[in-house]
This record gives sequence, C-alpha cells and structure tokens, in this order.
Amino acid sequence: MQSSNTAAQATHESKFFYGWTIVAVGFLAHIASAFSISSTLSVFLKPLSNDLGISRGVFSLIRSGEILIGAAAAPAVGTLLDRHGGRWLIAAGGLISGAGFLLLGQARDFSQFLLFRWVLVSPGDALMGSMVVNVSISRWFVRMRGRALALAGMGHGLAKVCMPLLAASLILHIGWRSAWAVFGIVTLALVVGPSLLFMRRRPEDMGLVPDGKSRAQQQCDMLANPTDIAKARAGAIADVAWSRREALRTPAFWLIVTTFGVSHIGVTGLNLHVFSFVSDQGHPAMVAALVMSIIAFMQFSTPMVWGILAERSNIARLIMAKFLIQAVGISWALSDPGIFSLYAGFFLYGIGMGGTSILAEMIWATYFGRVSLGKIRGMGSLVTSAFSAGGPPFFGLLFDYTQSYDLSFSIFIGMLFASALLSLLLHPPKK
Repeated sequence: MQSSNTAAQATHESKFFYGWTIVAVGFLAHIASAFSISSTLSVFLKPLSNDLGISRGVFSLIRSGEILIGAAAAPAVGTLLDRHGGRWLIAAGGLISGAGFLLLGQARDFSQFLLFRWVLVSPGDALMGSMVVNVSISRWFVRMRGRALALAGMGHGLAKVCMPLLAASLILHIGWRSAWAVFGIVTLALVVGPSLLFMRRRPEDMGLVPDGKSRAQQQCDMLANPTDIAKARAGAIADVAWSRREALRTPAFWLIVTTFGVSHIGVTGLNLHVFSFVSDQGHPAMVAALVMSIIAFMQFSTPMVWGILAERSNIARLIMAKFLIQAVGISWALSDPGIFSLYAGFFLYGIGMGGTSILAEMIWATYFGRVSLGKIRGMGSLVTSAFSAGGPPFFGLLFDYTQSYDLSFSIFIGMLFASALLSLLLHPPKK
C-alpha cells in the first residue's frame, strides 16, 4: 500500500526540474560578470591609458589587484556559500558591481578609477562571479553536471563574443566613460532581480535530489530495481564532507591548483593584452576586436562538447588535451603575422579555452563532492588567483622593457605545456 502511494506521488511530480532555473540565473550572472574581466578591460586599455596618462605596465596592475582581491575573498565567500547558498551573495554582488561600473565613468584620474574597481567592482564580482554560480549549479546536478555547467557558462561565452565589438562601438560613439555606465545599468537588470526571485540553495530544500528526481521517484526506482540501492549508497559514501585542513593535506588539491594556476598566469596576461598585441602588428582596431570575438565565440560554442565529454571520459586526460590545444593555437598565431594565422591560431586557442571553466569545476566537484564544495573551491580559488595575478603585469612590464609581446607569448606557450604535463599526475583524493 505504501509503495503504491509512493508511485502515485511520483507520477504527479512535474517533469521540469528546478535545477534548470538555477542554470538560467547562472547564465545571466555569467553575462554580467564578463563586464569586469580582462578581455573587456583590454578594449579600454589604449583610450583609457592615453586619457589618464599611464603606461601599459601600470594599467595592468588594475587586474593584478582585482585578482588578488578576489583571491582574498574566495575562502570567506566559499564558507558563506556552503552555509547560506548563492541567492543573497549573487544579488549583493550585482548591486555592488553595478554601482561600481556607474562610478567608473565619473573617474577623473587613475587613482579614482583604481579605487572604484578595487573597492566596488572586484568585491561585487567575487560575490556574483563564476565560483558562486558554478558551485550553486554543481549542488543541483551530478550525472548531468557537465552539461548544466556548460549551459550556464555559455552566458559568459556569449558576452565575450559580443563584448569586444560592443565595447569598441560604445567607446567610438559615446566614449569610454559612458560605456561603463551602460555596463552598470545592464548588470543591475540582469543579476539582482532574477537571483532574489529564483535562486535556491540545493535540491534537498525543495524535496528533490540532484538531476531532477524527487525523493518519491527515486524510491520507486529503487523498489523497481534493487541494484539502484547499492548505487545510491555508493554515491552517498563518495559525496562526503571535507574540512579545509583535510583537503589541503591531499596531493590532489595542490596538483589541481598548480595545474590550472600555472596556465592562468598566461591566460590573464593574454586576455588583457591581446587587443593591443593585434593592433600593434598594424591591424585596425576592429580586426583586434574580431580576434577577441573569435576566441570568445569558441568559448561560447564549445563548452557543451567539453561538458558532455567530461561526463563520460577521464577528466585528467581532457584537461591535458585542453592545454595542448591552447598551446598549438598560440604557436600558430605567433608563427606568421598574417591575418589567416592570426585568426586560425586564436580559433584553436578559443576551443581550448572553452573547456577551462567546465573542466575546472568538474574536477573539483568530482574529486571533493557537493557537501563542502564551497569552502574547498574557495581555497582553490585563493591559490590559483595568486598565480593569475602575476599575468597582467608580467605581460605589461615585459612589453615596456622589450616593446614587444613576442617573449611573453612564447613563455605562455611553455606554461601551457607545463600544465599539460602536470595534468597527467591528477588522481582523486582518498579520505
């Protein structure tokens, strides 16, 4: 009698899984977070540095400081995320970042611009950025985690596709100050309301389990197939809680942060300087913007492929392939100053970049589970961001010294190969 009642309850459950609403909110938050990233700031580098009278090396310090601010905030944000979920964090982040963008257009010197970026935009991005969004989504999905992260991440990719051309057009028609004001208004509209209305902490709070089945449906499935009971128990054992100290004692934690951290030095440097790199070769600004859009389009169009592969393949081998694709792409772009090599090389680089966020989030969630993912991911972000902070000034100051980006881009290729080799050592931790 009890099993028949359970079956009746299961049949009346909605076929729509609320986790996809979380993905939709994450999609919007990813779009807004793209307004503050290096590739967006790259379009502003020349007009803003000329207007404010600073060198490229000094301008690059903006991103280093922002990355370090995000790194310092990550452990605390991760702890808050585990305790309270992402709803209020994302809403507060959208509000703070939106206000910061509006004030950027009012900056009269570099110190004011720096202050608004570091005090408002960076902390806001830490609250609504990829770590908070991706951890929130990872709690709602296990079996379909790769594709869920990919769908949300496409918001970031879509924004990066449109951002170079949009920012270049806004700067051309209304100036760089008004362009930041536009970004501020859009951030407030995309993030604050949707997160307050629709974000939820985890499926268990709504009587659901990850990937879309209610507890009643799951019970019916197990009654119909007793072998599923063993699978459920195995999954529960694997999804255990980790303390920060326990995670920090595992080789897996340090290998993950080093593998991604080494490559991130070059990624953040390239993101900020690629627009100037292309234009310095004599190409017009719109060609430089198109190169950035090619990278972004591949980041937008390939995450779903990377996500599905990550659900079915060895995650460490996929990470190695990703780094190798990026290295080949950059090498091709440097081999010939012609437009074809430029476009083709950054096309390949963009394919590899399309897997970065998906594979990073997948390996953290797969190796350490859902229960303590916020705090573990926060500590990981702290370390990888420390690597990333060195990228923008490394590229900028090396350019100031050599008047060329060739050396910094060549070193980046070596970093990608180093990360590919390190990925061979990745193995799940044991508690």
